[in-house]
Amino acid sequence: MVKSIGPKKIRTAVFISGTGSNLKNLIKFSLKKKSPIEIILIISNNPKAKGLEYSKIYKIKKKIYNYNKKKISETKTLKDLKSNDINLICLAGFMKILSKDFINNFKGKILNIHPSLLPKYKGLNTHDRAIHNKEKYSGCTVHLVNSKLDSGKIILQKKVKLSKKETVSSLQKKILKHEHILYPKAISKLFANP
Repeated sequence: MVKSIGPKKIRTAVFISGTGSNLKNLIKFSLKKKSPIEIILIISNNPKAKGLEYSKIYKIKKKIYNYNKKKISETKTLKDLKSNDINLICLAGFMKILSKDFINNFKGKILNIHPSLLPKYKGLNTHDRAIHNKEKYSGCTVHLVNSKLDSGKIILQKKVKLSKKETVSSLQKKILKHEHILYPKAISKLFANP
């Protein structure tokens, strides 16, 4: 009996700037049989990003661009994405804001994970702001990227309770654990095979 080959996986690029813990997690998720994605490309604006090590470990192509020259970098990035047939971009701690033009080229195909319960605390220093405002809860959100910062359609959220002694570092660790669960869940929800 011929074994039927499962559905084709979505060719995905992951954009990172730092340690790449969400990247590593997405790679592990992508290697599961039921995962709808296959990671083809890792893109970073930071040549020293620790997460780039995963390209070696898992033999995934990587590209590094200096996003200080945004227009040039975005043009080159788009070329790479097209030549690698990329159909989905996952932003995983990518600390640069993509231009409207770039986003329009990939409309509805860019996901981001943000460490707050959007629409609260868009942008940076989310944990700091949540603690400063004595929030009882924070969390993380996976959303589609549109041209407004952290404003795209929300796919999934996870609420996390703040303790009385919460610090930025303890909250970051707490939320990161949930990010690792939420991101794959959101991708599965979006691209679930019927």
